[in-house]
Amino acid sequence: MQAFTKITAKVIPLPLKDVDTDMIIPAQYLTSISKEGYGENLFIRLKQEQPDFPFNQDKFADAQILVAKSNFGCGSSREHAAWAILGAGIRVVIAPGFADIFFNNSAKNGLVLVELDAEVINGMLVDAENGNYEITVDLEAQTVILPDNTSYKFNFDPFRKECILNGYEELDFLLAKSDEIGQFKEERDKNLFFSTK
Repeated sequence: MQAFTKITAKVIPLPLKDVDTDMIIPAQYLTSISKEGYGENLFIRLKQEQPDFPFNQDKFADAQILVAKSNFGCGSSREHAAWAILGAGIRVVIAPGFADIFFNNSAKNGLVLVELDAEVINGMLVDAENGNYEITVDLEAQTVILPDNTSYKFNFDPFRKECILNGYEELDFLLAKSDEIGQFKEERDKNLFFSTK
């Protein structure tokens, strides 16, 4: 997984709620177990049906932060949804809430999901329409900073945060703690009635 600490980037607004994983990446495009190539089919149906869909507009072409409404990522448990979003260059999704399975799949792949109040989100969606709206997302400080320097704190699971900050898969996290695990085992063995050696 690619490490993530902090980003200042353009926002692409998606003023929809209940965006499900089939909207994100339709089932017929789930043709590989490799993470490569999914980004080009992100929101493919909506892009084909709506010429003015945000992902069709040049002014949002280099956006790396997606802002949407509530219950983003609902539907099936396909991990490909997170792969497609990352593959399209999006590093952060901000919404009032996310579906649980999508939330976990995203964390395992380094896609940062930030929950903020719906009122804040609605303001961001309006401000981002012009295509020149940049904000900062700082995972280490757990803050979102708007262009006027207004700052919003967000919660983030400490385990997932450490993994994403360091680019760790779950196994990488355990391997990084091997010295601490070894020290714990030595101390435990000293205090047992019998040694495990």
